[in-house]
Amino acid sequence: MDLPQRRKIEILVAILLGLFLAALDQTIVGTALPRIVGELRGSNELYTWVITIYLLSSTITGVFYGKLSDLYGRRRMLLIGVFLFLVGSALSGLSASMEQLILFRGIQGLGAGALFPISLAVIGDMFTPAERGKYQGLFGATFGVAAIIGPLLGGFLTDSVSWHWIFYVNLPIGAVTLYIIYRYLPTVRGEGRIRQLDFLGAAVFTVAISFFLVGLTFKGVIDPGTGATYDWNSPVVGGLIAAGLLVGALFVLIEARARQPIIPLDLFRNRTYTVSMVAVFMASFGFFGSIIFLPRWFQFVRGVSPTESGLQVMALLIGVIASSIISGIVISRTGRYKVIIVGALLVMAVGLFLMTGLRSDTELPILWAWMFVTGLGIGPTLAAFTIVVQNAVPFDRLGVATSNLTFFRQIGGSVALAVVGTIFGQTFARELQPQLEATGVPAQFSGRLAEAALAQGGDVTAPGIDLAASLRELLPAQALPFVDAIVAALYQSFSLAVAATFWIGLAAALVAAVVAVALPELPLRGMVSRDEREAVRESAGRAEILAAE
Repeated sequence: MDLPQRRKIEILVAILLGLFLAALDQTIVGTALPRIVGELRGSNELYTWVITIYLLSSTITGVFYGKLSDLYGRRRMLLIGVFLFLVGSALSGLSASMEQLILFRGIQGLGAGALFPISLAVIGDMFTPAERGKYQGLFGATFGVAAIIGPLLGGFLTDSVSWHWIFYVNLPIGAVTLYIIYRYLPTVRGEGRIRQLDFLGAAVFTVAISFFLVGLTFKGVIDPGTGATYDWNSPVVGGLIAAGLLVGALFVLIEARARQPIIPLDLFRNRTYTVSMVAVFMASFGFFGSIIFLPRWFQFVRGVSPTESGLQVMALLIGVIASSIISGIVISRTGRYKVIIVGALLVMAVGLFLMTGLRSDTELPILWAWMFVTGLGIGPTLAAFTIVVQNAVPFDRLGVATSNLTFFRQIGGSVALAVVGTIFGQTFARELQPQLEATGVPAQFSGRLAEAALAQGGDVTAPGIDLAASLRELLPAQALPFVDAIVAALYQSFSLAVAATFWIGLAAALVAAVVAVALPELPLRGMVSRDEREAVRESAGRAEILAAE
């Protein structure tokens, strides 16, 4: 994309702002959600769907936006995405019921699905592979900043103004993004391919991913019949996941015969592309699955507020931001990425191994050091794989390849959340009685106390409660002398359960590192070749470069 450098930077800032909004929305809402559910009088089932619908709509549409941006141009698709996101934000802030909020969050997700993949693809359009590293690193930093600011801003707005403003805050930033993209971002509009869109594949893909993600979501929902989370063999968990996989197999068959597939299967013949997809899936599995319980540990075991728990994980995020930016710059200057990716994944594994030592009495400076090391390993994976994939695929498939990378990253995180949630629950249940006995609770009490605590489900480990005071109200008189020991046992059991989830992340990081060893070290292209541009013209028909007015 032949633009003055100043114009490229302006567009880059607008793209980063849009990406920041989408990333912020994943963290800012969680802090305010308990207050929202209380004011709107929602149920636990609807609570879950506020998060699920956003994940579902953004994950599914992300793949479509990538393909459509290759056909229609990035500008048009990005404008649609930002517009839908802002409409969804405004309507979410106006919600008067949980049902309305769920619907409007779905609209938000429809827009967010465009922001992640197309933003990365625009960088691929504006800068050569040799230049992208120093800019792609900013994307990883944007995620880190959003993760820090989100809980803090969500808590502040909810407590000081109103929860409605966690959605309204998107509007002024999004308006700036929308204006700059509309005013300055050029587009490449291909002709002659619109009627060849794979509508059947799109429909089947939507059904497959919907079944799969909803099944994973139900794994974390309480079964009213048992009082515990649904088992993997439950129809709403295992049944939906199996149905999603079966429909997914049908999708593959359809794509193999489609003239313009949503996900071109021939891309997987490219070794760099395939290795990157697998490695990103495993790296995301390790990252998201490992950190999900950290804020909750700070809130329950250390008794901090949701806002302060966001500050406590800042060491992790500082590591992510620093290593993301630095690795991008190094890749741009050296053209070498394989050693950085493999090395980062090994550093991530080391950090996660250290985190398996988490206990209720772990000193905070030690924990911060462990988190910082983990963040140093995570950061490069957020930037480097995008550079690698965009460098390895034809120029006319840059959008769909980038959206697929985003899709595998999101799916890896979604699967991890379900798996580590199971590991956490099983470990907590297994450790509770031994820890009660280890802290001096008599055997005649420990078994019954453990059963009673597990029967309460998440209530016993809910953050923001005075655990000792609650126990003194609930326990019989003969157990009151052991309240402090029971509290210590609950804290230690919770800590051991969180530590167990890091073993899963460690295994995933090591698998990702082994897979990444198979990455070919391709030279970064200094410019898009004439042959590639001819390929775009031949496949897209007559292309016309239009500057936005």
